[in-house]
Amino acid sequence: MSVINIEEPNVVIREKRLGTINAFTGSASEIVQRSEEGNLKDAKRKFSQCLGCNAQQAFCQLSMIKDVAVINHAPIGCAGEFSDFNFTYRVEQEKRDLPEDIGRYFSTNIQEKDTVFGATKKLEETIHVAYERVKPKAIFVTTSCASGIIGEDIESVVEKASKELGIPVVTCSCEGFRSKVWTTGFDAAYHTVLRGIVKPPTKKTNKINVVNFWGSHVFDEIFEKFGYEAQYIMPFASIEELEHCSEAAATIHICPSLSTYMGAGLSQLYGVPEITAPPAYGIDGTDGWLRALGKVLGKEDVAEQLIKEGHEKYVPEIDKLKEKFKGKRAYVTAGAAHGQALIHLLRELGFDVVGASVFHHDPIYDSGDRNMDVLAHAVSTYGDVKDYRVCNKQSCELVNALIRNKPDFIMARHGGMTLWGAKLGIPTLLIGDEQFGIGYKGALNYARRIDETLDSIEFIKNFSKHASNPYTEWWLTQEPGYFQGGGSGGCGCRQGA
Repeated sequence: MSVINIEEPNVVIREKRLGTINAFTGSASEIVQRSEEGNLKDAKRKFSQCLGCNAQQAFCQLSMIKDVAVINHAPIGCAGEFSDFNFTYRVEQEKRDLPEDIGRYFSTNIQEKDTVFGATKKLEETIHVAYERVKPKAIFVTTSCASGIIGEDIESVVEKASKELGIPVVTCSCEGFRSKVWTTGFDAAYHTVLRGIVKPPTKKTNKINVVNFWGSHVFDEIFEKFGYEAQYIMPFASIEELEHCSEAAATIHICPSLSTYMGAGLSQLYGVPEITAPPAYGIDGTDGWLRALGKVLGKEDVAEQLIKEGHEKYVPEIDKLKEKFKGKRAYVTAGAAHGQALIHLLRELGFDVVGASVFHHDPIYDSGDRNMDVLAHAVSTYGDVKDYRVCNKQSCELVNALIRNKPDFIMARHGGMTLWGAKLGIPTLLIGDEQFGIGYKGALNYARRIDETLDSIEFIKNFSKHASNPYTEWWLTQEPGYFQGGGSGGCGCRQGA
């Protein structure tokens, strides 16, 4: 179990805290065994086609809180995704019947001369401008490679501003070079909220924290049956709600990769019980998750009743669809825990999961509880996945692996990966709402969508005839893990592609 220390301004990066890796080629059973034995090592790449920045993930979480301003202390290029986050913020407000608002995002626009003479004055001015313009209840200052390299004393600036303005002004240390693991950015955002916003509890409420992105509110109905209320954090939560999330009855995860730090932090610092069962994906996964929740809440009888009702209502139709999926080969590409949950779900639906490319791997989570190991649960229940890769969004490796495995279907979590299925003539399903597949109804949702996706095979095959592949024959004859140590040569991209 890692120790959450909110006295420190910086979160301990995942590489050091959890032993997280970005590259691995082998089988699912092998990575599970190495994780349990504590001897898993990162297979460092000699070439990367792209990399994710942990600062983006920190901004992703902080920017969706309802009544805050976020200042990016960085060159203007780091603000390139402000428009994307603002789009999501506005669209999801409408879904939730919230008053229409725009994202309150600011950049200090660090320039070359600022790297010589310093940019703290700019930061001070931007904090006061942000406060005067939008009157936030808190201000978060996210750092960048530029501010980190020149050694800006941001802590002193925000402490002074907080006293002057009378609101929390908190630094989020998420310089891109601090960590090679993109999910460290989530931890940095949660560390910021834990140290600067969350207050010690004064009472216990009937709320259950759901640490998520901005998925649909599927937990409302489930928790109501237990006599509790869902509290979704952090996107679309208010500062007041975050201040009192320490008073919740429990914390659940829709994806431990996302929320491991927040769940462990609330548990260690304030005694909020953390549900450490694998997330509720698939029939078997939902059974175990409901029982774990019922045990923590002292309502095992309610859990058993919900299990009985769920099986009666949803399993018969799922079983009918499973007959269509028998013998089909599937491939999964997604974030770590979510991708592992999808492997479990697809196998339960009758697919032969021939391979997977997940974006990183956490050998253990901050709780230290092995029950949270979604992949170990999938392997022990349904057997091994022979071609299991940790691939941090390297399209060249994914394309190579897909051609070798020849799946009938691809399940993807991130949009940039889905186009490769279409190019290769493989029906591919992307689900943007991470809560779409939760619970018994979620398993049926997925089964129906997969069935629809498989029906598009003729269209996809025809589409692939007119698509180009940017990779050379040389690259496609190499092992997908060629650049993970061993071998030499170029990246395999065609010139001008």
